[in-house]
Amino acid sequence: MTGPEPTAEPSAHPRKIDSTVSDSVNTPAAPAPHPGHTPGVSVRRNREKGEPRFPDGPKADPAGSHFERRIRSFQPRRSRVTAGQADALQRLWPRWGFDVDGRQRLDLAAFFGNDHPVVLEIGFGMGEATVRMAAADPGTNVLAVDVHTPGQGHLLGLADQHGVDNVRVGNGDAIILLCEMLAPDALGGLRVYFPDPWPKKRHHKRRLIQPAFLDLAATRLAPGALLHCATDWEPYAEQMLEVLTAHPGFENTVADGGFAPRPEFRPLTRFEGQGLDKGHVVNDLLFRRVQHLDQPADRVDRDAVGT
Repeated sequence: MTGPEPTAEPSAHPRKIDSTVSDSVNTPAAPAPHPGHTPGVSVRRNREKGEPRFPDGPKADPAGSHFERRIRSFQPRRSRVTAGQADALQRLWPRWGFDVDGRQRLDLAAFFGNDHPVVLEIGFGMGEATVRMAAADPGTNVLAVDVHTPGQGHLLGLADQHGVDNVRVGNGDAIILLCEMLAPDALGGLRVYFPDPWPKKRHHKRRLIQPAFLDLAATRLAPGALLHCATDWEPYAEQMLEVLTAHPGFENTVADGGFAPRPEFRPLTRFEGQGLDKGHVVNDLLFRRVQHLDQPADRVDRDAVGT
């Protein structure tokens, strides 16, 4: 899978984006009325049963039943797509988006139009921090994956508005992407910010950061690549630290083996700021990929990975 035609080389100079980003300010304007549209008459129509809302955009179930797994760490969220987000999906998805269907390998160099290192971000919310980090580091490509359609549209709109062309948006299950669509050692980094903590004990098996997931991630991360996690749920942070410390494929970048201070390159999000105002403690974990595992890179059990 080669993705869209190569894009122009990103600028060597980081692009600065304001630290406060909101839907009302940065959501792209609604598209202009269709030629021949009668003012005052609605252009909306009811879709036929089974007809996709965005024919050239993200699919509702890109992988289908072929890659159905028993345990997932995410739940697809149904929420309204704004006019600006819909416009961004219609305009930009064919160029910058892809469905995680698990059917063929991604050619990352062709997809991004260069051979810069690629960092995978699993779960990006509304994409504000993702775009800011990509703008600040144009020499790194960001492969951002989520299942939230409004967030996908918002991220695309922000990237387009700010001239950030080193981000690509994936729709679907990140485990299928890692297992089926990325080559061994393909990634220069992995980011997992504020994953669902699944606080109830009976749901802990759904947490993303587990030994089986780390086995898989280690096969796709190049030696020396960073795995960066952040969470404001302290019991989950402790579990992350425990399983990462015990895993032979990763080493803590913090000398005392504990949590890392929030690095300057990870911006403070509005959601995170609200939590800090309420007294929440946010823990960052920065681990480096070390030796390769003995497990074959293409023989990972998807069902063993809690997502």
